[in-house]
Amino acid sequence: MFTFAETKKYTNTMEEFKSVNDILDFAIDQEQQAVDFYKDLAAKVNSKVMGKVFEQFSKEEMGHKAKLIAVKEKGSYNVAIEKILDLKISDYVVHAASGPEMTYQDALILSMNKEKAAFKLYLTLSEKAPNDDIKNLFLMLAQEESKHKLRFELEYDENILKEN
Repeated sequence: MFTFAETKKYTNTMEEFKSVNDILDFAIDQEQQAVDFYKDLAAKVNSKVMGKVFEQFSKEEMGHKAKLIAVKEKGSYNVAIEKILDLKISDYVVHAASGPEMTYQDALILSMNKEKAAFKLYLTLSEKAPNDDIKNLFLMLAQEESKHKLRFELEYDENILKEN
């Protein structure tokens, strides 16, 4: 999962991806980083309930990694692009830092922004793709990140905005 500065670094080096397998290896690595991010976040929060929530997000990222590994092993990927709702909550919240004293709100903001950065990375890479297959693969990955972000936005809307 990326910061916005890291996104620019990778989108300027499209030539690093010589094949679909290179893209899949990259995406698999990013999903592993997401697994690690959410495990780390679960360990940092003070609330056991919050810890369980982020452990669940980590497991979901493991599922996405497994899906990508299966795509790589089978050599085919059917891309069904759908429009994902964007509540744009992350556009209007102050960035949060990770730490043991973070609130659930901070953790959700951090997660929304990480997913937004990953979405932007894959979307930008799709625009630079050398062919339609690779473009569609990047669009599928962007769609997955958009779904993650939406889930965090819905959680934020239900548990933070409605409480205020």
